[in-house]
Amino acid sequence: MKTKTKLKDNNIFRWIIIPICFALCFFGQLIPAQGGLSSEAIGVLFIFLGTLILWLTIGIDWPSLLCMLSLGFINSFGFSKVISSSFGNSTFAFLLFTFICTYALSKTTLIKRVAITFVNSKLAKKNGYFFIFLFLLAVLILGLFISPSVLFIIMLPILNEILEITKIDKKDKVAKVMMIGLGFTVSISSGMTPIAHVFPVLAINAAGLKISTFAYMGLAIPAGLILFLLMYFLLIVFIQPDVKNISFEDINKLKDDLPKLNKKDIYTLVIFIIVLILRIIPSLFEYVWPSFYELFNTYGTSMPPLLGALALCVIRVDNEPLLKVDDAFKNGVPWSSLIMCAATLALGAALQNSDIGLISYLQTTLGPALNSLPEIFLLIIFAFWAALQTNLSSNMVTATLVATVASTILLSTNNTLNISATICIIGMLASFAFATPPSMPHIAIICSDESTSTKDVLIYGSIMMILSVLVSLLVAYPLGTLIF
Repeated sequence: MKTKTKLKDNNIFRWIIIPICFALCFFGQLIPAQGGLSSEAIGVLFIFLGTLILWLTIGIDWPSLLCMLSLGFINSFGFSKVISSSFGNSTFAFLLFTFICTYALSKTTLIKRVAITFVNSKLAKKNGYFFIFLFLLAVLILGLFISPSVLFIIMLPILNEILEITKIDKKDKVAKVMMIGLGFTVSISSGMTPIAHVFPVLAINAAGLKISTFAYMGLAIPAGLILFLLMYFLLIVFIQPDVKNISFEDINKLKDDLPKLNKKDIYTLVIFIIVLILRIIPSLFEYVWPSFYELFNTYGTSMPPLLGALALCVIRVDNEPLLKVDDAFKNGVPWSSLIMCAATLALGAALQNSDIGLISYLQTTLGPALNSLPEIFLLIIFAFWAALQTNLSSNMVTATLVATVASTILLSTNNTLNISATICIIGMLASFAFATPPSMPHIAIICSDESTSTKDVLIYGSIMMILSVLVSLLVAYPLGTLIF
């Protein structure tokens, strides 16, 4: 009876929310101009509001399509701009081909091999604390190049196998530290680079900025490393695992059970490394060899992963391609997330469209008030907003919403906050989801694992959220001001 009542209540909720949001999306622009806002500007704001409510309460798939459809009826924007700013945006192509490349890597034994190499090292066997640290460090390093969902799905069975071989009971405190640490480390790594990670990319594009991969990593990697160390000591000090319970007698079995490295693994790794080099190396020449940097930038961010995806499909081993296109599109691409990315790109373009006039409105109305606020106060507001929202709801919504509002305010006032550093911090914090099940799928999974509880994740995740804000303000932003 309780289940039926819950389902019925859920249906009633949907029947109330969905019509209201449809009305907001399609009828907002019929409202006459108010207080300096054009009717189209009001319409875009209502689309923003209606879509945001649906994203937070219903889902991210069809509400994203609704967002794009309703934006098409804004006369100053139209369907051609919706398509060109969403599916036609280079960011969409970059994410699509990057997901294909990382999927190919996940199909090899390379990721498992790296993790097992770390935990099978002499240092890991010397001390249980080193053992835990090196496992989480392996996750962090792999997470720099792999999307969080893919990484967690790969590492979870590896962790369970490690716990079984080392004779650690799932209810032991060691298991709790390693499970919570796995989830938190995946989140931290997803904010440290824009490679295969959608949240920093969305924030940067929502703000309309051009920030190189190398420049972003210049502030995000040091901040992420510090946060990772704080996380490790937080879990060790407060949970106090008894590392004497770890048995290293059968740890070699993990390595012995690994299949031999084959040609397919090697070719896939080489292609992936070439893609990474093409993404990162050109940034190093920005000031050393400007002409080369400018020439390479003309190819855009989507060229390296597109080249990698093509190579994976063309190169064959044992008369089989390294990657089949239909398999990658079916299993390797998170289409719901990509469609939402497309919608947020279109929405960001509409919010900043000069014909719609939201930027000029903010310049004339909010500018004088915001100019009087201390810079550090604004920075703290954006950082706490991003951290809190991403721990309660969708990361993609957080990245787009906070970055759009922040960039609009900073560009429309005389505030001297470093906008590039601020937006990078927002993108990074949008990735740092720790505290609640809705924040990220892998956080929901660790909440339901028998080694942890929702209460554990909420307590330690909330502390991590506060620490992530402090690290962003005290480490990432100062580094950003030196870089940009």
